[in-house]
Amino acid sequence: MNLSDFFRKFKSRYLIGNLCAMMAVVVVACIGVKYGLDVYTHHGESISIPDVRKKTFEDAQYLLEQAGLQVVVSDTGYVRNLKPGCILEQTPEPGERVKSGHIIYVIVNASHTPTLTVPDVIDNSSLREAMAKLSAMGFKLTQPEFIDGEKDWVYGLTVKGRHVVAGDKVSIDDWVTVQVGNGQRDSTEDIDYIDAPYPAEEGIIENEGGDVDEFQEVHGPINDQ
Repeated sequence: MNLSDFFRKFKSRYLIGNLCAMMAVVVVACIGVKYGLDVYTHHGESISIPDVRKKTFEDAQYLLEQAGLQVVVSDTGYVRNLKPGCILEQTPEPGERVKSGHIIYVIVNASHTPTLTVPDVIDNSSLREAMAKLSAMGFKLTQPEFIDGEKDWVYGLTVKGRHVVAGDKVSIDDWVTVQVGNGQRDSTEDIDYIDAPYPAEEGIIENEGGDVDEFQEVHGPINDQ
């Protein structure tokens, strides 16, 4: 095939038609990809997040789903003045604009009062150590109750007049009282007294058997020279 035959076939209608068809397919594919991605990613679409705080979870879920959003509980908290199951916080915050189908994370008020576990501070820590540890854990503390015992030593914990020990559960609303020694001995405590040893009286010697040997100094006769 010479060069003239090649250009003659290149100019044929069949070849030109195929090239045009291929170009049309490429253009349509590009347009389809562009608009398809816009539809898939909701390009240009935004939804203002409604405020569902202090609403029940059921009401919040209904409002968010009606707006085209999803809701997921991420955590629970506790606020005494609010009803159990209501929304405490939401993320993203109300008023922000997001795309349809976006997930809204909410924190729900607990249905029961949370409790704290009593740590091991009885009879192994000072007042300062016990107060610091209990405060750091979130316990509400009253003024210490001083009882007879070693000064500043923790002897017990009470809640509403009831003694609690390590491992017990205490409501975060309850007040804890630390019982601490005041440095005075209990008057009912028995003390064993031990007599101190004393020197033997002059002229009295105790033998091993416990008998007392008495002796009298005897002077011999005086020889006159």
